[in-house]
Amino acid sequence: MPPASNTLPLVSVQPPGSSSTEITLAGMRFHVLVGILPHEQAVAQPLEIDLTVRCRAPLEHVVDYRALYAVVSEAASARALRYLESIGQQIVAGALALPGVVSARVAVRKPHVSLDGPLAFAEIVIEGTNG
Repeated sequence: MPPASNTLPLVSVQPPGSSSTEITLAGMRFHVLVGILPHEQAVAQPLEIDLTVRCRAPLEHVVDYRALYAVVSEAASARALRYLESIGQQIVAGALALPGVVSARVAVRKPHVSLDGPLAFAEIVIEGTNG
């Protein structure tokens, strides 16, 4: 599991008197075919995902955790997962499409990466906002 410092909150500039609510789903785990190497497309491996969204406050729309999880699950269960960046982009776009969500940050981690030395995981982080 990555250190807590990998789940830093989003920094957002809010006009005076306004506020927002942050929701995080951390440590979601999926067992998927992911990668560009032949063995990565034949043998499933773990994928870990953290999603943080920031919502307008007062909440005009309550963001259902199940909807957030569904966005992540759908992206993780897509066929032909090749790049972590593509998965992250799909998750951010899906989260930003939910009512009330003004920004999203996703971290996608692949613990089993074939490199020539020790490595805890490879991780990409993508952030997006609704203008």
